[in-house]
Amino acid sequence: MPNPTKPTPTTWAFRSRFRRGAFGWSASRLAMERIDEALAEIKAVARHDPATAADGAVLLLEKLSPALSQVDSSSGALGNAAFAAVQTLAPLIAQAPVETSVRGKWLERLFDAIQEDDPPYIESLGDRWGELCSSTELASAWADRLVPSLQSVLGARKKGTYAFFPGTSLCYSALFTAGRHDELMQLLDQDPHPIWPYLVWGGRVLAARGQVDEAIAYVRNKAGGNVTEATIARFAEEQLLKVGRRAEAFEQHALLANEANSHLATFRAIAKKYPELSPEKLLDHLVASTPAAPGKWFATAKTLKQFDLAMRLAWASPCDPKTLTRAACDHLARQPEFAMQCALAALHWATQGHGYELSPSDVIDAHHLAREAATSTGQLAHVDTTIRDMLTLNRPAAVWARQALGGRVAP
Repeated sequence: MPNPTKPTPTTWAFRSRFRRGAFGWSASRLAMERIDEALAEIKAVARHDPATAADGAVLLLEKLSPALSQVDSSSGALGNAAFAAVQTLAPLIAQAPVETSVRGKWLERLFDAIQEDDPPYIESLGDRWGELCSSTELASAWADRLVPSLQSVLGARKKGTYAFFPGTSLCYSALFTAGRHDELMQLLDQDPHPIWPYLVWGGRVLAARGQVDEAIAYVRNKAGGNVTEATIARFAEEQLLKVGRRAEAFEQHALLANEANSHLATFRAIAKKYPELSPEKLLDHLVASTPAAPGKWFATAKTLKQFDLAMRLAWASPCDPKTLTRAACDHLARQPEFAMQCALAALHWATQGHGYELSPSDVIDAHHLAREAATSTGQLAHVDTTIRDMLTLNRPAAVWARQALGGRVAP
């Protein structure tokens, strides 16, 4: 660590924006914008003064929950933004080159903020507590402080009494960083029903001992049915990657561990984590891993300009007709064969009854694009025959599609 420095007194612009109750019930979007602005302000300072930036990070984390307490966060977006802020700020605090006395004051302020964290916007900070301590000595001191309270709560829980200690994650994190692993495992054994944020520390202890397979089995067995397979997959992948078992991590856990809101986002997340794999090999693996629905990877193949594969995927399993039609429109000029196949596949799946809230205009657009692309490729007669077959076969939505097209179908 660089020579310790002291934070410079700073007039932070975000301070006044994050006063208690600053955001009203419907101000979720504004609150997220203010969080982004505050993070940008702190990161700008971090480039030349990490100690002062860390002091600003502590201040923002102190103010976050009180400022957001009145906001409707039912959508989850604000909670995600707050979580991301914690994950961004924690390393700045942990790595700041400051004296132990300064760090100690920071931790006291953050501990108080966690106790008052309602709604719980910064609770994930507890998982980083050992990291924030920045030394085994300070982590051990915090463990000494927290263990008695945790033991008391665990004793009550063993008797069937509901008891909760907001410093539980902090305690396990501090014990782990302090190297007091046996003590950590003993405390976990006293908990009759440890939740995931707690029992995962047992898995980390086993992994730190080199027992990666045992660690994965431990969290899986302890979690039972209370944790999603994706959560376990993320833990397993992380531990396997740490010890260089990349092939196992990829083959066994990558898809589930990195599942995102779209298949393209999933592909990008995995590609970033496994740069040794070519995009083509990775996509082939992902397509093979979902044999019941290979068409879900159509948009990914299209984005990677693997047009032959994308065409096969468009027909392999149900694809959203609107997605296919947009692809046909986007590639009509430069890839007319691909555009034609996309438009035909859109009509195919539309007449099969697939697609969300399709309108007659969706069918008309797909029909128009298919014929226009076919004209460019000299296959108009073939396309007209294919479309007539789709509309006359016994398909769930063939009658509706035929009515939507009216007299547009070539005789």
